[in-house]
Amino acid sequence: MTLHLPTSPSIWSGRNSETLSYFYQAMNCLTTLDPHTNPDGKYVAILGYVGDEGVKRNLGRPGATKGPEMIRRLMASMAYHLPANYHLLDLGDIQTLDGDMEASHELITQTVRSLLSKRIFPVLIGGGHDLAYAHGKGVFEHVHQKSEKLGIINLDAHFDLRVKSAGKGHSGSPFLQLGEEFPNDFHYLCLGIQRAANPPLLFETAKRLKAEWMEIEDFTLDNWQEITILLDEFCSKVNKIYLSIDLDGFSSAYAPGVSAPSPSGFSPELAFKVLDWIAKTGKLISMDVVELNPKYDQDNSTARLAARCVEFVLRKLS
Repeated sequence: MTLHLPTSPSIWSGRNSETLSYFYQAMNCLTTLDPHTNPDGKYVAILGYVGDEGVKRNLGRPGATKGPEMIRRLMASMAYHLPANYHLLDLGDIQTLDGDMEASHELITQTVRSLLSKRIFPVLIGGGHDLAYAHGKGVFEHVHQKSEKLGIINLDAHFDLRVKSAGKGHSGSPFLQLGEEFPNDFHYLCLGIQRAANPPLLFETAKRLKAEWMEIEDFTLDNWQEITILLDEFCSKVNKIYLSIDLDGFSSAYAPGVSAPSPSGFSPELAFKVLDWIAKTGKLISMDVVELNPKYDQDNSTARLAARCVEFVLRKLS
């Protein structure tokens, strides 16, 4: 079996329309991870990660392998408002086979690096949050070639700065892995941190890595002015931004279908204000949405939220 699985075009379907009105009509499903582009267009590439080995290693509840398909299905029928010069590409999925998460990670890193070199905006959908290590590594390698400084913004209830388990990465360790691999260039901001989900050692690790964060008690609409000050200070120090959205950072009232649900997470209204702010910086270079677990979703609400996050960012970027 191969690590790369092209997407069946049948997944991208929706109501009939004689004009370009829905995402499914704009999506081009490819059989290669190496697309061709032309200099006049703007390109967005969807890449799925069919893997929850990292979730299992982190003692989470498995099921995130079905996440990419559900995000595509919910995104397909959404109204399409992007400019005519946008080209949407679905590159399919990269899967983990026989627990070899590291092999799938390496292919993801290579693919992200290649896409960015062609000025294609990558949108990765998962899948466990271990994806962030592979994704972030590809972005780091790209920006280093251009001598640029990368900032990572993670919307999440967790730091994901845990140590490896038996020498192997997992869904709780991606940003520690990035911090250790790129120690002189690690600029990390996490919004929505919950103390109940992060032991004291993780706060010490965050301080050691000079990470920045805002806890859920302060990450509220009422505190928007302070949030924008934090965002402005962080983004002023970097040239490019890699955005990671962990769906378990949302309150389980909005996102029940995740690997680690929480009733006290943030709201979509606040998250979308942050996404809008980041998009308007002009520095966003890549994004992912992770930890969708359709097995525990209700009325596809979490999958729909994930799809809306992607649509919203792309629309604001345009």
